[in-house]
Amino acid sequence: MVNRSTERCIFPLKKNPEVMRTICAALLCLASLTLSAQQVADTLFLYEILKPGYPEGKGPLILLDEGHHNFHTTTGRYMPFSDFLRRDGYVVKGLSERFTADNIKPARVLVIANALHERNDSDWSLPTPSAFMPEEIGAVAHWVKQGGSLFLIADHMPFPGAAEDLAAAFGFTLYNGFAMRKQVDDPTIANALTIPDIFTPGKGLGDHFITRGRNQAESITSVRTFTGEAFSVPDGATPLIVLDDSFELLMSQVAWQFDKDCEKLPAKGLVQGACMDFGKGRIVVFGEAAMFSAQIQGGKTRMGMNAPDAKQNPQFLLNIIHWLDRLDK
Repeated sequence: MVNRSTERCIFPLKKNPEVMRTICAALLCLASLTLSAQQVADTLFLYEILKPGYPEGKGPLILLDEGHHNFHTTTGRYMPFSDFLRRDGYVVKGLSERFTADNIKPARVLVIANALHERNDSDWSLPTPSAFMPEEIGAVAHWVKQGGSLFLIADHMPFPGAAEDLAAAFGFTLYNGFAMRKQVDDPTIANALTIPDIFTPGKGLGDHFITRGRNQAESITSVRTFTGEAFSVPDGATPLIVLDDSFELLMSQVAWQFDKDCEKLPAKGLVQGACMDFGKGRIVVFGEAAMFSAQIQGGKTRMGMNAPDAKQNPQFLLNIIHWLDRLDK
């Protein structure tokens, strides 16, 4: 998740409804981006790795995309992600260039988190063009097919729109919206935004090496996400997080604007995380980004691997990277 802004426009739409709706949309978009800027990396986050995969600095190279107006970078909101994997022995570096066969070749794992087209760098409204040029998509797909490992993360709108062409090259269909719990009218029931999205075995959490780990200590029994999007998967993919009928897709025109005209789609059976072999390589796709970082929102709220009810998210991330690194063999 990138933020939790106000859901509905509350301005009175009396004399000129169309003008007021336009003003409302602009203000909501501005508020969304302002709150996003208040999300900062939790530099105090520390999760003890009892048995690192490699000696410090001796592991394979992980490249984190920083060349596509990414909302998450090694020195920004994904600093905890990067530092955490370094403590497991990996060498983590940012890649600030467009993808080519040569510059991604040295990597064991390529991570792409919340890439954007230039148009949406400061304007989270439709349209949301692809962040990647066709030749970049071809280079990445060929690299994975030949044995590379891709970790593709695209949070809620506008990020799925920016990544949908790349995901489609592997058979995944991203939905450029928000995957959220359905709102309820009963005042005795907590608002959907206050209910944490926690997945457990039998309740959305899939069965795979990534959830089983290499031993009992690495087994995952609970994973938390923070809003995000949902997608459908191709044949051969293994779902890791599956949404039930308590979720719906809100296909907003502007990020965090959910007015009466916002299209709603059923989300039951859609996926928020999945993995798949592709040729000689592997791919993991997730529709939520905060779950793999550790952030402070609004100066006090912990969001991500540092959240009190996301205690297994760090091990879940390690299991994903270990599977992409083929440490399951």
